[in-house]
Amino acid sequence: MNGPQDLGGQAGFGPIAPDPDTPVFHAEWERRAFALQLAASAMGHWSIDASRHARESLHPADYYASSYYAIWTKGLERLLVRHGFVSEAELEAGRALTPGAQPKRVLRAGDVPATIARGGDFARDPGGRAAVFAPGDRVRTRVMHPLGHTRLPRYARGKLGTIEATQGFHVFPDTNAHDGGEAPQWLYTVVFEATEIWGTDRDPNGTLSVDAWESYLEPA
Repeated sequence: MNGPQDLGGQAGFGPIAPDPDTPVFHAEWERRAFALQLAASAMGHWSIDASRHARESLHPADYYASSYYAIWTKGLERLLVRHGFVSEAELEAGRALTPGAQPKRVLRAGDVPATIARGGDFARDPGGRAAVFAPGDRVRTRVMHPLGHTRLPRYARGKLGTIEATQGFHVFPDTNAHDGGEAPQWLYTVVFEATEIWGTDRDPNGTLSVDAWESYLEPA
């Protein structure tokens, strides 16, 4: 979706200045926010794509005024309300008022390290479905403005690029975020010249790589 998180190439938001010495968590509440996100996701009621969409769906003013883990927390609140674990009234009160939904699974403390180390596996068996594109093919990304979730950023839409690699057959986030099924597709790394993305005042020798699902691409 064209949400507040899709900032690539937009001016006015200041420089990105990564600090290699920055701590993982700047405050104790951020550590708790991460733990809550992990425990809630492990219940099995929504996908990682649904989590991303919940955060992307925040009002732009709210999104831009919130820190990284505050955005995580607000997105999680939406999911917990949507799936019946808490109500808006309970969030306002800060305590349970009625029994909520029961989780499918519970993440135990002793299982946390293994769960984090395992991560998520989103590769699927293509079942004989051949990839449409191959490395070296010229492609153009689709011009699209979906109302729901998408992993194709605005700055890379309608752009001419070259397939660099085929990354396998993976869950399609655009449907998975909305409980529409995994609908897996081939995933490719597409390389664009910097001037194709940013214009002629960019470094003519620069390139940008984007991982794009097959339905995002058209033959050039």
